[in-house]
Amino acid sequence: MTTAPTPGFWRRRLGDPILAQLTQGVSPEKLAATFAIGTACALFPFLGFTSLLNLGVGLALRMNQPILQTLNQLLGALQLVLILVYVRLGEWLWHDHENRFTIPDMLSTFHNATVGEFLQRFGWAGIHAFTAWLISVPFIMAAVYYPLRPALAKLAALRSPQT
Repeated sequence: MTTAPTPGFWRRRLGDPILAQLTQGVSPEKLAATFAIGTACALFPFLGFTSLLNLGVGLALRMNQPILQTLNQLLGALQLVLILVYVRLGEWLWHDHENRFTIPDMLSTFHNATVGEFLQRFGWAGIHAFTAWLISVPFIMAAVYYPLRPALAKLAALRSPQT
């Protein structure tokens, strides 16, 4: 029998590290950008690549890796749900109504075909999903960054020592 997390669980795991970043001099803008970019990377529609994508982007932009990887883990279920959404949106964008992607067909092909045959059959589904994700990235980032930036600025102001 599992018990519900204690009320301080989220504060310890998420709230305290964010507050620590703000009190250590990371600007609310940089922290909001980390959340926005981490969210977009965590929703990349290919399983097994989001950790590496967050790592690479985070290193290139000098962003907080623990926050990026925590977001990546927290958004894993949403990523799974959005994969099919991205495939369908990509099919619509590419006007591809002949090669409809279905999960049962994919699983059957995965078990019964060679890697080359699998990629030949479902390669376009990956292109469709990638295209839709790429188009959605600016919207995802804006939806996270713009509401979060003033909230983090207010939090930083509350936590800063009064002079």
